[in-house]
Amino acid sequence: MTQQTHETPQAAQVPQATPAAATGCPPAPSRGLAQGWCALSALHGRIESHIERALQAGHDLSVREFSVLNVLSEQHDGPGGHLRMHQVADSVVLSQSATTRLVTRLEARGLLSRYLCVDDRRGIYTDVTADGLTLLAEARPTHDTALCEALQAAAKRPELAPLVKAVETLVPSA
Repeated sequence: MTQQTHETPQAAQVPQATPAAATGCPPAPSRGLAQGWCALSALHGRIESHIERALQAGHDLSVREFSVLNVLSEQHDGPGGHLRMHQVADSVVLSQSATTRLVTRLEARGLLSRYLCVDDRRGIYTDVTADGLTLLAEARPTHDTALCEALQAAAKRPELAPLVKAVETLVPSA
């Protein structure tokens, strides 16, 4: 029978915490920062959900579809005003594949068109059609009303009120 010995480890080697500045990493987020992020996420979710319901009911349009039409409409006039698919994806914060599916649905509805870039045959431009601009103009008041309603409702919640105030005081860049 072998005898087992239980050795107690000498002082356990616990790595010393390296100051955040020494590693180049920012310090771990504080509880307040995490709570702020949760509040921002909640505000975004509430607003997007409210706008989604209003746009679907009134115009058979999702928030993402509205966003794509809106982004492209702002690029509609002038040379180089059309966007490539990766620029659309970046503008509406979607993956390339999700953007392609979304643009394909909008194109099937006659709201967008795609065409090859003359300078780079690999590039595809996306543009809003006249029907897309008409639907966007019809949907914009619904969007804006739903946005105001969602912000007013969120302002009544103490944890969201400061964020609503910040959103309401943002000044658009020129």
